[in-house]
Amino acid sequence: MKTSTLRRAVVPGVAALALAASLAACGSSNNSADNAGGADGGAGNSASSGSLSGTVAGGGSSAQEKAQESWRAGFGQSNSGVTLTYDSVGSGTGQTNFISGAYKYAGSDSAMDDATLAKAKQTCGGDPIEIPVFISPIDVAFNLKGVTSLNLDADTIAKIFTGKITKWDDPAIAALNDGVKLPSTAITPVHRSDASGTTWNFTDYLNKAAPSEWSSAANTAWPSTKGESAEGTSGVVGAVQAGDGTIAYIDDSGVQGTKLGVAKIKVGDSYVAPSADGAANDLAASEVVSGSPETVMAYNLNRTTTDAKNYPIFMASYEIACQSYSDANTAAIVKAFLTYITSADGQKAAAANAYSAPLPSDVASKEATIIAKIGS
Repeated sequence: MKTSTLRRAVVPGVAALALAASLAACGSSNNSADNAGGADGGAGNSASSGSLSGTVAGGGSSAQEKAQESWRAGFGQSNSGVTLTYDSVGSGTGQTNFISGAYKYAGSDSAMDDATLAKAKQTCGGDPIEIPVFISPIDVAFNLKGVTSLNLDADTIAKIFTGKITKWDDPAIAALNDGVKLPSTAITPVHRSDASGTTWNFTDYLNKAAPSEWSSAANTAWPSTKGESAEGTSGVVGAVQAGDGTIAYIDDSGVQGTKLGVAKIKVGDSYVAPSADGAANDLAASEVVSGSPETVMAYNLNRTTTDAKNYPIFMASYEIACQSYSDANTAAIVKAFLTYITSADGQKAAAANAYSAPLPSDVASKEATIIAKIGS
């Protein structure tokens, strides 16, 4: 799989998760959904007035799974008649299925690469929408008998995941953890086997923060065969839980509720634990990629911060949609759902269930302007 500085290519897969939700809005139909075919959607034929009905399919990022559950549940509390589905198949498959037209909206933990963006433009008949909706730290989680606290820096993490450091009592780890009794247990790094935006963000961090130890560019595909692999966030969590000496990069929402240890990461002269606030602070210190279409808010994330208020291993997970759908109901449903996702209520719901950080107000304001462009 080819690499790029920001955007990545993708691979397909299958999974399903559905939750009923609905929308009361102008212009619609009582017809059932027909989700076949490109961006033309299939939430039913449009009409001049009345409530909308039908099904709109989406999917992608498994890191967004808990947030998507909250968003669809919250949306459904005040709406009925529309069924929204979200397949938690991974970011790469989400992008692919959006381009094919199988999904009318998609979640992705990495921005589309230039080639994928061009394909999305063909699918949508114009520039697609790509906006961050879910800000979440990525934990370096471990399962090591007798050890509950661990400090790591970027170089040491890179050496662990490239296989240069193979034992937990290696001098490089010990030097960062004065007073911690480290066993000689073998280290088993675990990585994602599927195309993953979480992998893209983790490898982007290593490439920028530890360039002397990690030469591979950011990629949705893990760049080596070393270590153990598992599919999806839940698969990686299960693999780490199953073995003593394991370590992995996992979205924070997947680690919550487990007994896994979580490393503190060296930022400047301090060691910083992952937090939603730290991730949001780092996004605020990042810049939107120059030259992007006005409906695309893809970020160059700041991975080399020295400010201890920031946590540099995080994802700004995106929602992808079209500006225009030929079916009026599809357009109205996607527009209303994205409006809810990015609202204060939607962000609060995600934070409660997925431990994510609410969008900064200036980012949410810009996104509202972009979402307003959705129509038929």
